[in-house]
Amino acid sequence: MTASTDLDLPLSGVRVLDLSRILAGPWCAQVLGDLGADVIKVEHPGRGDDTRDWGLRTGGTTTSYFDAVNRNKRSIGIDLGTPEGLTQVRALAREADVVVQNFKTGGAERLGLGYDDLARENPRLVYCSIAGYGPGPEAERPGYDLLVQGEAGLMALNGEAERPPLKFGVAAVDLFTGQYAAQAVLAALFRRERTGRGGKVDLALYDCGVALTSYYGLEALVQGKDPARYGNAHPSIVPYGVFEAADGPVLVTVGNNAQYERFCSVVIGRPDLAKDPRFATNIDRARNRAALLPELERELLRRSRAELLAALGEAGIPAGEVLGLHRSLTSERTRTAGMVEDRGTDGGASRWVLAPPYRVDGRRVPVRLTPPELGAASSSTHWSE
Repeated sequence: MTASTDLDLPLSGVRVLDLSRILAGPWCAQVLGDLGADVIKVEHPGRGDDTRDWGLRTGGTTTSYFDAVNRNKRSIGIDLGTPEGLTQVRALAREADVVVQNFKTGGAERLGLGYDDLARENPRLVYCSIAGYGPGPEAERPGYDLLVQGEAGLMALNGEAERPPLKFGVAAVDLFTGQYAAQAVLAALFRRERTGRGGKVDLALYDCGVALTSYYGLEALVQGKDPARYGNAHPSIVPYGVFEAADGPVLVTVGNNAQYERFCSVVIGRPDLAKDPRFATNIDRARNRAALLPELERELLRRSRAELLAALGEAGIPAGEVLGLHRSLTSERTRTAGMVEDRGTDGGASRWVLAPPYRVDGRRVPVRLTPPELGAASSSTHWSE
């Protein structure tokens, strides 16, 4: 069961047993796989991961959704509802460095796959458990990204004022939870190098959702009420957001007072707006945005995107276009970055995979393994054949 590995990758030789499903747990295991770990994903041999039925079909048992969170893994089919299946998983866990699971609270323990059960035979094991909610009255409540976006206040900060709250376009809580989980696993592995012992890390979707409120959350606490929603504008920096040019939207990010002065004088030819004491500092501009933004919007609407982008670039002000997702992913910028790979079949059909975002020693870490078909690897009870 040895995967093709690059010995220079940071986690080469680390064995990860992925017992998770859907998004947060698989994302965590994928991060570890991207960094070189040998990841075995355990799935029901008949159904597989739920996400094999979500999105667009990309293979016999794969989909666009599944592919997004299961690169650099191997899949084995094991039925955890049978004694034989549990025996297989326990054997794999004895040789693993990391186990990732997101069973409902108490589910792993009922199967004999809890941390105490597995660490008894493998004390160096790093065990990552992901749940919807932490210890307390809601501990056994199932967690879903959309619910947490609403309950943690994330939807309340997203969207336009006077319009219904909006969820994020992607499952942000799940994805960030998976990323936080990978960070915690890496920290536990680092501690193991120092102490020789493994340990357990616990993540909850709700906790991560609250953490994501970040500066918005602290602003709400300081003022004792919900911050205003500004849609594509920034809550603290003005002007910063999406503006309409004569031929479509343009992104303008004026990040400091010197940039604002150049923006007014060089880009839109309104030095009076730079000298106006109401707009002298960013805090002033944010406080008086209702007076400033209509003036700026009128000036920007008189110019084309190409004209504005050239002027903004000359003034040293970061700016850009609003691209469609397909155009972005097929752009020269993305191609140069190497962020999209076509792992097409011999028959010529495209099989798109997003590359890991990490570079190590100046080189992007590779997609070593295309997201696997269900049960494509041997269901051996050992890591090496």
